[in-house]
Formats: sequence, structure tokens, C-alpha cells
Amino acid sequence: MKRLHVHVGVEDLATSIRFYSTMFGAEPTVLKPDYAKWLLDDPRVNFAISMGNHAQTGIQHLGVQVESPAELGEVYGRIKAAERPVLEEGRTTCCYAKSEKSWISDPDGVVWEAFYTDGEATTYGDSPALETLAASAAETKCCGPAAAAA
Repeated sequence: MKRLHVHVGVEDLATSIRFYSTMFGAEPTVLKPDYAKWLLDDPRVNFAISMGNHAQTGIQHLGVQVESPAELGEVYGRIKAAERPVLEEGRTTCCYAKSEKSWISDPDGVVWEAFYTDGEATTYGDSPALETLAASAAETKCCGPAAAAA
């Protein structure tokens, strides 16, 4: 079963954790000094917040988290069929997790990831693909439908 993923950059992690814990009626599933994640079943969503890992606050990206490599293949197929530049990041450590992922941006520059997580990590990680895709999406949106370098 797939799960919607939303990642929001925040200015004050503790205040945001209190807010979202109250809103969701649940405490975070993962809690780090700069990051918190709720894996909710109602609504079925992977909702993450982080502080200090992005250039700005607000929605960082959206995504589809899958539960198996087979589901990931299905979602990758749909991403490729969307006829937008795709950044295939592959194996990576990001958001305290070990994952396989790819990125795409919609026609208005909203960045989406598709990923399968198969392990935890002790560090936040570094995902340069997201910044590359966001920059490419901004150029594409600003300058017309030219394909972004992927």
C-alpha cells in the first residue's frame, strides 16, 4: 500500500512538533534534534518536518512512499510516463533513512519523490538531487517548457 509523503521545513522544531502532534492526535514516530516524522494510518501519510536542512521554510516536497520494490517499479513507470525530466537518485541516505528514490517536478515546479525505504540511518543524510531538481524546475517554469537537465 502506498502512503502520501509531505515534508515541511520549519523554523522552530519544538513548537511545530507540539502543533502537529496535537493536530494528528499522535506523537512523532521518529524524533531527532532537527527532524520529526509521523507515520500515520488515518490519514495514511508520512508527514515529516525538519529545521536547518533547507534554504526556506514551508513545503519542501511531496512524495509517494511505497512498501515494496515492486510497488516502486509501478510508481517509477507512472513518473516516466508523465513526460517530465526525472532525476533517478537511486540508493541514498536521506531523512535518517536508507532509501531508493527518484524525483520529478510538476509543470508548476512542485517537487515530488517516489521512494522505498529499507533501513534507518544515524545521520540526516544529503540529497543533492532535490536541490538540483528544484533549481531545474524553477528554470523550466520560468523559461518555458524546455527540459531540465536530469
